[in-house]
Amino acid sequence: MKPAMPSLLPRAGRAVGAGLCLCLLAACAARPPMPPVQEQLPAAYAAQSGWREVGEAAPMPADGAWWKVFGDPTLDRLELELGRHNQSLAAQLAVYQQAQAALEQARAAYAPVLQATAGATRARSLPSQGAASSAQNSFSAGLQASWEPDLWGSVRLQVEQGRANARASHATLRATRLSLQTSLANTYLQLRTVDAQARLADVTVGDYTRALRLTRSRYQAGVDTAANVAQARTQLLQARTARTDLQVTRRQLLDAIAVLVGQAAPGFALAPDGDLPSVPRVPAGVPAELLLRRPDLAAASQQVLAANAQIGIEQRAWLPSITLGASAGAQAATLSRLFSAPTLYWSLGPSLAATLFDGGLRSAKLAAGRAAYRQAVAVYRQDVLQAMQQVQDNLSAQSILRHEAREQEQVVQAAEVSLRLALNQYKAGTADYLGVITAQTTATSARNAVLTLRNRRYAAAVNLIAALGGSWGDSQGKATPPPGG
Repeated sequence: MKPAMPSLLPRAGRAVGAGLCLCLLAACAARPPMPPVQEQLPAAYAAQSGWREVGEAAPMPADGAWWKVFGDPTLDRLELELGRHNQSLAAQLAVYQQAQAALEQARAAYAPVLQATAGATRARSLPSQGAASSAQNSFSAGLQASWEPDLWGSVRLQVEQGRANARASHATLRATRLSLQTSLANTYLQLRTVDAQARLADVTVGDYTRALRLTRSRYQAGVDTAANVAQARTQLLQARTARTDLQVTRRQLLDAIAVLVGQAAPGFALAPDGDLPSVPRVPAGVPAELLLRRPDLAAASQQVLAANAQIGIEQRAWLPSITLGASAGAQAATLSRLFSAPTLYWSLGPSLAATLFDGGLRSAKLAAGRAAYRQAVAVYRQDVLQAMQQVQDNLSAQSILRHEAREQEQVVQAAEVSLRLALNQYKAGTADYLGVITAQTTATSARNAVLTLRNRRYAAAVNLIAALGGSWGDSQGKATPPPGG
């Protein structure tokens, strides 16, 4: 039987070698699928008159402060305060910092682990027959090192996943900032619209007050009726009520702005200003590729990469792990002899571990990882579709509302002519006061409609800029990689 022993060693070596080759092949075959990095984007967006071709993009502010296109210094100041003091933004920044820390934890797996140990014990044995109890001291000190080489690329995939998560968190931080900036701009511009409506309400109250005086004078002169005086007074009181109601809306808008800029609502105030900012002109043609600058789409694409890496991590769970370990130390009964030669020891050697049976746990984790990947891909594609819809909606709204605003100005002019004629006829005694009331109501509604359309045009411009990721044109708005990524 002894001559057979040498032949077993080569066989065992060949078996081990074959096993390692199979592991290497399995590692190569366990590459996860590549995620989609591009989506089919349209070359142009539909407009009222067919499809609008891509044209020259209008320049944005040099520092990327897109809200400056409205030319309002107060809005500029509030946006800067939001960047410094908004608590939702601060919370998302902390989330990004956690993702960065998780990436560093994944990178730490490349390095070996070194641990130091030290101990001191005193033990006493129980007395036995014919022997008294005795106490013994024991002192020990040692170093332990272990390192798991990344043979199958598991650590590399974990680092890739951590990097993708960090970049997704950074993109989410940018998306949060853009969303808050958009909310602040919309709220502030609505506040200015309310101020303009309040100023119009003051003018309306003044007009109705003069109309009531005229009606009373004619009644006292015996050429008018008490019913017309009552109608004029009712109209004046309704106008005053509408003016007062605007104060509620203004206070709520102020409180919302205070929260956005990180201030307490009770002490926050902005002086009324009825001068409305200009409506920016967005370029006629907007390239669809600008959608790729959107931070929410960047976050979704990075989530696809992270899910893709997770599949590879789960696939490598079938491969064995190899750990190289080393330890050295000393143990003695007294401190003076702790580091003498007879008390020293050391060990060095590799270890191999593999899971043979886990009840289907690894298969379930891999199935979950693949499902999570499909979910991430679907979310990314859905976000792209919604982004194109948002751009299309706001581009169309801008064009249509601009045309509607011109038409509404004509309505105001016609209503003012009708009101003037109705007043002249009433003063001349050729028409009843009911015609004056109708003309006044129509003129007031037309003027308010102009302001309402102006606010809708503000919202369409702000939302379009947000839908394009905070800019249009090639010079600004490019996605920046996270620090340390």
